[in-house]
Amino acid sequence: MRDETIAAIATSLGEGGIGIVRISGDEALNILEKIFDYFNKDLKNKTVDKSVDKLDNLSKDSMSRKAEIQANKLIYGHIYDNFTGELIDEVMAVYMKGPHSYTAEDVVEIQCHGSIVSLKKILSLVLKNGARLAENGEFTKRAFLNGRLDLSQAEAVIDLIRAKSDRTFTVALGQLEGKLSKKIKDIRGKLVDILVNITVNIDYPDEDIEEITYDKLLKDLEAVKFSIDSLRESFQTGRILKEGLRVSIIGKPNVGKSSLMNALLKEERAIVTDIPGTTRDTIEESLSVRGIPIIITDTAGIRETDDVIEKIGIEKSKEAFNSADLIIFILDNSKTLEEADFDIIEKIQGRNALVLVNKTDLERVIDLKEIEKRLPKAEILEVAISKEVGIKELEEKIEALVYGCKVKAGEGLMVTNVRHKEILDLAGEAVADSLVMVQSGEALEFLEIDVNRAYELLGSIVGETVEGDIIDQVFARFCLGK
Repeated sequence: MRDETIAAIATSLGEGGIGIVRISGDEALNILEKIFDYFNKDLKNKTVDKSVDKLDNLSKDSMSRKAEIQANKLIYGHIYDNFTGELIDEVMAVYMKGPHSYTAEDVVEIQCHGSIVSLKKILSLVLKNGARLAENGEFTKRAFLNGRLDLSQAEAVIDLIRAKSDRTFTVALGQLEGKLSKKIKDIRGKLVDILVNITVNIDYPDEDIEEITYDKLLKDLEAVKFSIDSLRESFQTGRILKEGLRVSIIGKPNVGKSSLMNALLKEERAIVTDIPGTTRDTIEESLSVRGIPIIITDTAGIRETDDVIEKIGIEKSKEAFNSADLIIFILDNSKTLEEADFDIIEKIQGRNALVLVNKTDLERVIDLKEIEKRLPKAEILEVAISKEVGIKELEEKIEALVYGCKVKAGEGLMVTNVRHKEILDLAGEAVADSLVMVQSGEALEFLEIDVNRAYELLGSIVGETVEGDIIDQVFARFCLGK
């Protein structure tokens, strides 16, 4: 399959200034030469007959200009149907000779007008001239199989495409550049050193070599365990940066939930009135707070009601509450705590929660000491949302919660992929088991099994020890044309 030339539309379908058809494989340049007419300023005022009767001349004319298509040089011309002579589009084309291309194969990209009609016509013509339609992610899969990217770098490509914020993009770009790969290879290098020492001491006990000590094994394995655990601990932050922090705004009716959503979005998305129960359904929006992607839900005020529609909204509020990474619980500074407030306080025990005491521009009636007593671990922030007082501080709190004071926003390597996290968990368990054996003085032969298992597991992150069906599953998640 890898010796076949593949092609696909590499840009999103729909209206746009430019669309790209990508071709990869040994026949890429040959296909381009069949359908591309190079623009020559010496011929621009001459009439070129593209009729069916003159196809032989067209073919010879195109052949005479093959030398004009040079590697890594963007050239202007036209795409013609070499079977009918029909003009398809005015284009720019570039040929990239392997291995100096995305797939490490010969690659051609045709930049045409961003019309779906033009893109489909050019792709159809390319396929008619010998290419096969690429599968999802097949261009990146070839880059992996040809050794240009390892598997973790290839997976970073799709994260880069799906990035929801600047910070998400930066993390994905770092992984594409090989930061995670380097870390994994460093850890595997340490495991290799341990395995070599174990193997030599098992196979050549009588030779004049340094005898490995359990104290040294303990020290070396603890260092490996620390490195693996550091990566594992970064996953929660990495997952949020990749998928978005799910935030649910909750509270009684008319405490300022919709106003907070509007303030964070910086637009009037939710209707705000003095009438309790105005929001009858959950409203979900996506935004970025200090580079962190946020999926925020404004919920219907939780209260007893006979209104059927409002009851449905309240049930949805409870669902949003249960699935949230962070609860923002809003209270009214100008009112006393009520049973509905205490019910919510009971529900958010043990959850990541920020308590906003809103309307601090009004006379204080609420009992702050009672809130602190019932929620001793919760962050309490006094705000006046309608006057945008405390919004900046709220954003700072969200940022601190996401990074957990462990990883700074501008540095640190984070694991964002669930597959990587699961492998790291298993590798961590294998190293932990080996540490138990060292501490109990077990035979080196038994210890070698767990150390080797950790080494093999980590290799599957970068694709060195991964099975073919896993590779297929990884690239099946990609879009067509990438």
